[in-house]
Amino acid sequence: MDRVTVVAVDIGGTKIATGLVTLGDGEPPRVESVEKVPTEPLRGGPVIRDVVVEQVQAAIARSPHPVAGVGISTGGVVNPSTGDITYANEMMPGWTGTTLGSDVTAATGLPCKVLNDVHAHALGEARWGGGKAYGSVVVVAVGTGISGAVVENGKLRLGRHDMASNVGHMACPQAAGLPCTCGGEGHLEMVAAGPAIAEEYERLSGEKKGGAEISALAEQGDESAVAAEVRSAEALGTVLGSVANFQDPEAFILSGSVAECGPVWQDALRRAYRACAMQPVRELPIENGQLGGDAPLIGAAENFVCYGYGE
Repeated sequence: MDRVTVVAVDIGGTKIATGLVTLGDGEPPRVESVEKVPTEPLRGGPVIRDVVVEQVQAAIARSPHPVAGVGISTGGVVNPSTGDITYANEMMPGWTGTTLGSDVTAATGLPCKVLNDVHAHALGEARWGGGKAYGSVVVVAVGTGISGAVVENGKLRLGRHDMASNVGHMACPQAAGLPCTCGGEGHLEMVAAGPAIAEEYERLSGEKKGGAEISALAEQGDESAVAAEVRSAEALGTVLGSVANFQDPEAFILSGSVAECGPVWQDALRRAYRACAMQPVRELPIENGQLGGDAPLIGAAENFVCYGYGE
């Protein structure tokens, strides 16, 4: 396939990033002309949709190349066939039910494909980042929240309801009895994500610190910081061990701010993983992502080229 340029959008909880991604001919994707604006999610779904349309139109106008279409990465559960948001929590009121793909097409005249943000992130990392050497990977993003995706031979496994591999909402012993934002209880996200580390550190020390500060303190031997990071890492490692026993991937790819923690967190993660994983999968590679903030943009563009180009 000849190289094509796609407007790629990543709709996150804090910012909307819009850029131009050129890919094809087997060459690595080129990401350029990325502009970012605040999401301000409490403004509501219809307002966010209008901002996305404005950003897409601006990107089309500044592109030095003809634009083939639009690829979007967004939080929430997405129907990838229609581009509709089938479920989102109230951190972005009114996002559930948004007909995002068809709204963007109506406004721009270009075909549009929409994918969940972690699925897009995983697709980018699996094809062009930390997972490109493997045929089967589980990508786990660990930051403000936790989610994951399975990519096999370059294709996402989405599941019947388009929400497969929601790792953050798997049960783990460390979270037993804790209510979760999804309405369930005992889920990994409540003890292993960034906010949970900060909350546990504050509970133990009486002080408020950011994630990078807590990681630095843990490396210096601060007992409260070590305890908060080990709690997070052991919970995640336990769940990844169960995932490995069930999925048998070739590797795990970790990304997100928490995955950048130092050896205290990393070593505890691997100890817990090995304690839970069965012997044949005990030594699976656990790699870091390589694409950073470009991963969801590249994944959204890849998704468009695979499933939207030529429509």
